[in-house]
Amino acid sequence: MAIFKVPDIEETVKCTSSLFCKYFQSNPSICSYAPGRVNLIGEHTDYNDGFVLPMALPMVTVIVGEKNNSQKCCIITSCPSADDPKEIKFSLPVPGIESTILKPEKPMWANYIKGVMQNFKGNLIGFNAVISTTVPVGGGLSSSAALEVASYNFLEALNIEDSSVGLIEKALACQKAEHEFLNMPCGIMDQFISLMGKNDHALLLDCRSLEYELIKVRDLEVTVLITNTNVKHKLAESQYSNRKKQCEIAATLVGKLSLRDVSLEDLQIHQESLGEEIYRRAVHVVGEIKRTRDAAEALKQENYVKFGNLMTESHASLRDNYEVSCPELDIVVNAALEIDGVYGSRMTGGGFGGCTVTLLKTDAITNTMENIKMKYKNPTFYVCRPGDGAKAIRFPVL
Repeated sequence: MAIFKVPDIEETVKCTSSLFCKYFQSNPSICSYAPGRVNLIGEHTDYNDGFVLPMALPMVTVIVGEKNNSQKCCIITSCPSADDPKEIKFSLPVPGIESTILKPEKPMWANYIKGVMQNFKGNLIGFNAVISTTVPVGGGLSSSAALEVASYNFLEALNIEDSSVGLIEKALACQKAEHEFLNMPCGIMDQFISLMGKNDHALLLDCRSLEYELIKVRDLEVTVLITNTNVKHKLAESQYSNRKKQCEIAATLVGKLSLRDVSLEDLQIHQESLGEEIYRRAVHVVGEIKRTRDAAEALKQENYVKFGNLMTESHASLRDNYEVSCPELDIVVNAALEIDGVYGSRMTGGGFGGCTVTLLKTDAITNTMENIKMKYKNPTFYVCRPGDGAKAIRFPVL
């Protein structure tokens, strides 16, 4: 049974620093790290001005480095994809010279960093850096936002002057980087929770107003189990954009700016003009927004039975109405729900593979993992509690 033991952040920082010393023959002066996230409930609601309820994870992306007193950037990653090189070098953009503006290009992983640099609210300084991560890449746990946020804080720490940029402005800059350099029209949730996460708390975020509320999750008898299916279907990115467009069409046909302002009654009135597919997409989003608000109240009251039921309803809607689940996710969710002590389970992330999230009694963890392993051949398990948001520090670290 593959149970991933998350290394301590201190351990990850030390390992990354050792790699820096090996590659650059010097000691790094700056460290930045940012967590991935798991969304407990509120899927595909963020780009519809809705509510989401994520928590930051103890898995992080770490960047260590130092200024190199040049106009060059040299970045090495310890976790490149199979087709991408582990090292990238490029020059800083020169103000007023269009040909030097940073643009998306291969390798893909570097575009997250370049996009953040393009949207950074400060002076850019040449640097050497090494990146490593304990966030599963491609698992729906937001390794991309962890890299973006860690990059922003790293660039900020390179500057001697204190930054006046607030956390929300940072989140928006990182989101814009993903829109422009990765062509991914993501909502604000991932970057927001990576910055705002707090140990032993989930975060209810209003994706329209960006108002948020931290909700305590301190009951040690209750645990979050993440199961990575270790599959990612090619449909994911193209269908994400397609779903977003369908939601925009639905809101327009109902006469609203976004599905946040639409009720189930509105959808029923306009069902014929929406057509079956767009109607079902909108039913998911409108229902999911309500489920998320209800789940937040249940969590405050420690009503885990209600919270779990809402999670399971969410998965059914994602599977049947939004059609972003897949057989692997469904098998894992169903296997979890067969075990006594499991409150609820659902897919998490964009869909078409990646991870499920299960809320369960702590003493049910072993039985749940064993049953999933019996029904599904290739899971990786992460037993998690809510972690802290991003930080940047100067060495000596921790």
